[in-house]
Amino acid sequence: MKILTKEKRITKFDPVRAAALKALVLIDQGEQTDRAVELVKEGEKLRPIDSKFLMQLVAGTTKMKRRLDHELKFYLAKPSIDLPLLLSNIFRLGFFQLHFTDRIPDAAIVSESVNLAHRFLDRPRANLINAVLRTAIREPHKISFPDKKDDPVSYYGKYYSYPDHFVKYCLDEFSEKETENILIKYNLSPTVTYRVNFLKAKPEEVKKTLKEYNVAFSDGKFLPEFIHIDQGGIPLEKELIESGKVFIQDESAGLAGRLLNPKQGSKVVDLTAAPGGKATHIAIKMRNKGRVTALDKSDRRLQLLVKNVNRLGIKIISPVVCDMAEFIVDPFDRVILDPPCTGWGTAGKHSDLRWAKTENDIKNLSKVQGKMIDRAGRPNVNFRLSEHRQIPSKYRPSNVQPK
Repeated sequence: MKILTKEKRITKFDPVRAAALKALVLIDQGEQTDRAVELVKEGEKLRPIDSKFLMQLVAGTTKMKRRLDHELKFYLAKPSIDLPLLLSNIFRLGFFQLHFTDRIPDAAIVSESVNLAHRFLDRPRANLINAVLRTAIREPHKISFPDKKDDPVSYYGKYYSYPDHFVKYCLDEFSEKETENILIKYNLSPTVTYRVNFLKAKPEEVKKTLKEYNVAFSDGKFLPEFIHIDQGGIPLEKELIESGKVFIQDESAGLAGRLLNPKQGSKVVDLTAAPGGKATHIAIKMRNKGRVTALDKSDRRLQLLVKNVNRLGIKIISPVVCDMAEFIVDPFDRVILDPPCTGWGTAGKHSDLRWAKTENDIKNLSKVQGKMIDRAGRPNVNFRLSEHRQIPSKYRPSNVQPK
């Protein structure tokens, strides 16, 4: 994070907001939201409530970036000039707290934003932030949006903070009311779904624990091992997630494992496995009997898969660092492929997604997906798995050696 190396040493600033600012800079530089938050939390001793606030600030500010930038321009003397990265993100954090949180006093928002400027910038820009935020509080009527009837794409894009190409796609596919409902839904705070790990617990046991701690939940619609948490945050993280009793995964993703229907003792390959949601679900359905080869070209992401495998107590997953296009082995009993997609179905949970993919990226995806699907169906018996680069031994799951 070279951009943040010139930090000023002042006695008063909020470390959570400072961490949020650093994460926002990383996201602007191409990092994913979850990874950015993970990086800024390293070495920090944040309480659970602070971690929750940090994620709220980062995810919310990232989602609403276009609207926040639009609002800010009404209070700048030269709105057409692009602001430096740090200054822009301090403004975004401030405007997000002013307009999208309801428990933070306006005075505290201004004060903490100014403190961030003193910490990372200088006095003149701290004074600018102070003046702009105070004016925004006094004169909210200065903000306006494009006319909804004359330019619905621009209106919905700026008001709900989405790229124009996605708004246009929705308006072409759905009614205006349906489009607005989609945009509103994706901006809501996401909830999580727990997949019960049958190797360590039963759904009834997990539900009993949730009830004991007054956590609101509902049953999965299609799969009995899925439990929807009907409130924000990640409840009972230590008791359920760290213990390996549950894994966070959408029920829709679990339907792939049900369709695959692996049998105990089968040989299964997941061609794009990391971070391991589908691979671990399949291994658990096989009751730890057989072999699941987990392929991914990212060593770092496979390390995350291995951590999940160890936490869940799975013994039959063999990780392999390899691009699926170069993976040539004997046929498997089951093959599962989760090719890259637009991701818009998970836009409510992945706040940076709406800004990460361009319209051209989406158009090119169908070609990539077609090649991957074709490759997944054409095994070759000329080479053996051992000829591919295995994940380093220190990252392999406990008691598992690749075959």
